[in-house]
Order: sequence, then structure tokens, then C-alpha cells
Amino acid sequence: MKVLITGTSGGIGRTIARRFLEEGHEVFGIDVREPSFTHENYRHFVCSVNDADLPELDGIGILISNAGVQGTADDIDVNLKGAINVCERYLSPSLKAVLFISSASALTGAEFPAYAASKAGLLGYMKNLARRLAPQGAVCNALCPGGVLTESNRPVTDDPEKWSRIMAATPLGKWMTEDECADWAVFLTLTNRSCTGQAILADNGEASIPVSTEFVW
Repeated sequence: MKVLITGTSGGIGRTIARRFLEEGHEVFGIDVREPSFTHENYRHFVCSVNDADLPELDGIGILISNAGVQGTADDIDVNLKGAINVCERYLSPSLKAVLFISSASALTGAEFPAYAASKAGLLGYMKNLARRLAPQGAVCNALCPGGVLTESNRPVTDDPEKWSRIMAATPLGKWMTEDECADWAVFLTLTNRSCTGQAILADNGEASIPVSTEFVW
């Protein structure tokens, strides 16, 4: 199947792209940066998700909108407007699944104001798109991770004091790995055929389970 993923030059997007390549799919990547890996079934396009002249691609079966920034003046332009631009460009009868990599911030309002707003707006667009894709049997969802162990989060994960405070508020006592994000991406697009229009919160319990020192077994 042809898979289009945005933001594939690093982090979560690169890991998801590699996973789909391992599964035997043809992967197309869009990023403002040069590619960080090569594969015979991978084709990379250096461009912005907001470009008016996105690459000509036909027969896309899975679209994963992952490209994003945080705490910049471009949060809404990239995270929300860019995602809409890409999805509307590649809507076609061949689409079987769309997945947005959103954030727990979309549901909790945590972190930077524009970032939280951009990710929350993404959920509204996801539900709109899910309704439009349903008649052709395609599913459309959003994965909303909490903390993820990426290179960009090293200033937090490598700081013992900050990390200790975060873990104290995280019931499962860990953050998601990039490989786990890829597991979710594969499940929600390849395996899943009935869940659509949903924001899947995967934050190790930080927002959904109150932290307490008392346990009942």
C-alpha cells in the first residue's frame, strides 16, 4: 500500500516511516528538512506542509499527518493549517485510513497556548474528516500521546529534577517510546476498521488517572 507521512526526517515521523517500510509498504515522506535515511521503497520530498504545490501523488492508501512544531510562532500554521492543507490535497477514493499525531495537550490544554490550540483544532478537523471519509469505508483518528522519548525532549528527560517531578505525576511511571507510537500508527491504520472519529489518549495515565499514595488492591 502507498503510505504518505509528513515530518519524516526525525523523531516520531521517521520511526513510523521505517515501521511501514518494514511491513513492506511504499512510503512517501514530506519534510522541510533533507531525508535522514534511505530505503528502496521510500521517496522523500523536501517541502512544507503549507505549500500550495504539494507533490503529485496518486493512490495514497494511508495518510499520517505527523509534522509539527512546538512553542514557535508557526504552531497553528504548521500543526493545524498544514495538516488540513495536506489532507485536503490527497483526499481520494483510494484512502483507507488517516491518522493525525496530535497531543494530550489537545485534551488537557497543557503546555504552550498556541500549541494546545493547534492540537485541539486538529481534533475538530479529524472528526469532520472522519464523517466525510466514512461513506467510502475509510477510518480517521488521532493519536494523542503524552510525553514521548524523543531527541527533542532530552532537555526534560535528562534533567533529574524535572524528570522526577514528571514521573511522580505519571501513574505508569514512564513515557511512550517512538517505537510505541509506530505500533499505534500501524494498529490504527492497518488493523483497525471500526474505530473512527476518535482521539486516542495515550499518556501513561497522567491526565486520566489521579495520582494517589493510597492504593486499593
